[in-house]
Amino acid sequence: MHRFFRALASSVSFIRRPALPTPVADGSQMQWIRGIRVWVKDGNLEQALAIMERKMKSSGMERLIKRHTDHHIKNSEKRVRARKNLELRIRSEELSRKLRSILVKKIRYASKP
Repeated sequence: MHRFFRALASSVSFIRRPALPTPVADGSQMQWIRGIRVWVKDGNLEQALAIMERKMKSSGMERLIKRHTDHHIKNSEKRVRARKNLELRIRSEELSRKLRSILVKKIRYASKP
């Protein structure tokens, strides 16, 4: 279990950015801008881990961690990623063309008295 937390902490370290320190009575304490806080109720660590996983998936942090992992990526996975990126780029270009044509039409018709 501790190995899991160490691996998670090392892979999430790029997300944490120190904010201004908050003064307390005996010194200062570092605050983090982004992060997930999960309370462990009645010592139920399994439930807290399940809640943390759900929060990580919903916040998109899981995708960030997977994107920054340094491990071998299979060729089939590279092809899938390349195809998805190509589809996204094509869809984005199509939408930008449509938007541009709509804006040009509005400008043309707005300039006519």
